Amino acid sequence: MPFFDALSAVLPPGRIVRDPDVIAASSRDQAAWAPQGRAAALVRPQNPEQVRAVVAVCAEHRVPVVPRGAGTGLSGGANAVDGCVILAMEGMDRILEIDAAEQIAVVQPGVVNDRLRAAVAEHGLWYPPDPASSPWSTIGGNAATNAGGVCCVKYGVTRDYVLGLQVVTGTGELVRLGRRTRKGVAGYDLTALFVGSEGTLGVITEITVRLLRLPSGAPTTVVGAFDSLVAAGRAVAAVAASGVTPAALELVDRYCLRAVDDWKNMGLADLGDVLLLGRIDSGNEREAAELQRCFDTAGAGWSTRSTDAEEAEALFAARRLAYPALERLGPVLTEDVCVPRGLVPEMLARIEGHAKAHDVHIANIAHAGDGNLHPLIVVPAGDDDARDRAQRAFESILDDAIALGGTVTGEHGVGLLKMRGMHAELGPEVLALHRSVKAALDPAGIFNPGKVL
Repeated sequence: MPFFDALSAVLPPGRIVRDPDVIAASSRDQAAWAPQGRAAALVRPQNPEQVRAVVAVCAEHRVPVVPRGAGTGLSGGANAVDGCVILAMEGMDRILEIDAAEQIAVVQPGVVNDRLRAAVAEHGLWYPPDPASSPWSTIGGNAATNAGGVCCVKYGVTRDYVLGLQVVTGTGELVRLGRRTRKGVAGYDLTALFVGSEGTLGVITEITVRLLRLPSGAPTTVVGAFDSLVAAGRAVAAVAASGVTPAALELVDRYCLRAVDDWKNMGLADLGDVLLLGRIDSGNEREAAELQRCFDTAGAGWSTRSTDAEEAEALFAARRLAYPALERLGPVLTEDVCVPRGLVPEMLARIEGHAKAHDVHIANIAHAGDGNLHPLIVVPAGDDDARDRAQRAFESILDDAIALGGTVTGEHGVGLLKMRGMHAELGPEVLALHRSVKAALDPAGIFNPGKVL
């Protein structure tokens, strides 16, 4: 075939995979309910020039390109489309530079988040974005989805740390965007445009990120137990009004804790119906005391503060285990809505209402401190009727988030699962602007078609 002949001509041997079973294993992310197509090939580039060459051939032959990192996404954004080339970037995994004086790092897209954090920690530095998938997800994938995480309530999301990118455009050109300096306003901020674009505008081949100094204070975890989601939501609103900015403020319900217990035997399920986990990393005991006061006045049945670093970290470890623990129980439809912090109690009440109205079980975890809620709709395997009810609940939750002035995705991305919701959130005029941008940067329409827009 002319296309595969041309592709083989620009790559060294062994970079193109056509084995259907190997391709299928890399044809989807972790969004169990998102559809997937049948890819024509899997390509594993070793350097930016190979990426450029592959994109140029695909553009000439009008073959879709679906970039893929570690496949930890939760919206179907990395799922194959029919006839596409999956561009698997995990092999481009070098940390190219750590500049401690300038507090920046330059990495290839396949570098795993936790590996970067460990490497810069040796220089007394810290890369704050910390999605729950940080032990496995890659910086390229984090940038493509503008990933957040536990500590973004205080420190921000991936876009806040990406200074520059090297990308391959839809015309097969390898270009640099952004800067290395702390300040810079020359031209449009194309770097910020690419962060969160979910592979629809180009392929990221290098990322320059800014770093912070490692926090010097000993962390304190404040735990509050509540008898309902709404009561915990009131505590979140109280924290937002208090002026205290915790490094993290997470919500976990009993269903999630029980799932973690059944898997890891951590003895957490009897701590309360709903837990709030707050972290103060400034070493300021007055802030920790104020956070605990907010929990108590909002109706916590009990609250406590950690006494050492090991204790402080233990409950947050359980929070990170909640999603994989629930996956063991059956297919999970994962929400990712974000609302104003003062409206968290109202949104949680509406989520409870949808669970009852549609007769589905919705577990709840949340980055509650910034209003980013992750209702998890758990469905028995093989129950098609329950799956239909879950989908209706999912769409109702999206509509409520929009109605409360929020968004349909805080950090997971639109992918395939949130397209209707994003269209409702943005409206036709803004969607037309998005499509104009894509047409300018991807004139052949090859990058991740059928996603987001």
